[in-house]
Amino acid sequence: MRSLIFRTAAGYLLPILLLFSVFILLRGHYLPGGGFVGGLIASIAFVLHSIANGIENTKKIFKFHPRILMPMGLCLSLFSGLSPLLVNKPFMTGLWFKEPFPVIGMVGSALFFDIGVYLVVIGVVLTIIFTILESI
Repeated sequence: MRSLIFRTAAGYLLPILLLFSVFILLRGHYLPGGGFVGGLIASIAFVLHSIANGIENTKKIFKFHPRILMPMGLCLSLFSGLSPLLVNKPFMTGLWFKEPFPVIGMVGSALFFDIGVYLVVIGVVLTIIFTILESI
């Protein structure tokens, strides 16, 4: 499906959906959402772009294969779980900065865990979808 309307809409929807996915990622500390749902929304944005503009154009946005995101996300999540051990607290205990950050709010180890999940989900979904789209 390569209609002009669909390509134009996909070009506008990509940044909007990515921004919304970051909003959902950051919202996940206090309300439903987080890394998994945010990662799915970001993946959907790239899938929509690849269907409208072709997989090669979408790969140019990345500059690297999305499978690189999986080990990066896993390492970030693991580090956020292990970081409390450095201050003699149990594994996966939440560590929080004392002051809230502007716009984001309270930042702690849970945010880094969610960012790791976000990266893993994007990496897995896009690797699967790109592999399927390349074989068609």
